Amino acid sequence: MTDANTVSNRGRIAWLERDGDDFPYYDGKPVDLSGLQWISILIGVAVGYAALTTGFGVIHGAMLLKGFTTTILYVAIPLTVLAIVSKGHWTALFRKIRGGDVLMMIGFAILNIIVTLVCATLFINLDEATANPAVAGLSQQSTADIFIFYIRTLIQLFGEEVMTILPFLALLWFFTTRMKTGRVTAVLLAWVVTAVLFAAEHLSTYGWNFLQALTGVGVARLVLTLPYIITKNIWVGTGAHILNDWIMFTVSLLGAGAGEAAG
Repeated sequence: MTDANTVSNRGRIAWLERDGDDFPYYDGKPVDLSGLQWISILIGVAVGYAALTTGFGVIHGAMLLKGFTTTILYVAIPLTVLAIVSKGHWTALFRKIRGGDVLMMIGFAILNIIVTLVCATLFINLDEATANPAVAGLSQQSTADIFIFYIRTLIQLFGEEVMTILPFLALLWFFTTRMKTGRVTAVLLAWVVTAVLFAAEHLSTYGWNFLQALTGVGVARLVLTLPYIITKNIWVGTGAHILNDWIMFTVSLLGAGAGEAAG
């Protein structure tokens, strides 16, 4: 017998998902959400993203305050909307960290770095690639500013997981309840569509280089969503995402330091 947090083997991706545990919200568990409520959640995601990227509605004082305020709004707005429309069941996004989850975070971070390097080698003309401006200028910052940058990215990368997983669950609900697809088909479609959307959201960061955004950011998003699909725990995907980006930030910093020393 299954309960509100389990899924039958018939609808499970056997080679990928853990036995029993299921995604929340798409099938009325732990709460039934309507189409209008899902639209409200997606608007919350969009408003949170706008707060991060435009800085509207914040105190335009010290950059430190502005940076943390917009980053917190990026996370808080969509989770607040979810909490309201789900009548307090927003915590269904989270699970306890289980044995092996930390190893999964490390494993997927390393896998994503490898996949990103392979995609860059195969698909991206490195002479035409655009560097992430936040990372490119990091080596010019003071030690205190670099420390603040790492701490702020803890919140922002969690926000990126929220910005991905809530649309993933909305699409899972849409495909299963409105399009009447099977659960496996809905999971795969939601996985791919959210990766494409995530790539599109990073187009301006990478100079509107569509190939770089799709094969770099989009493929990386496919990899980093897998921990959530496996565990149904947003903490695991967040941990993998933080480790991945922090490793890449640190390598960039060390590389820039070595270049300056050699010069």
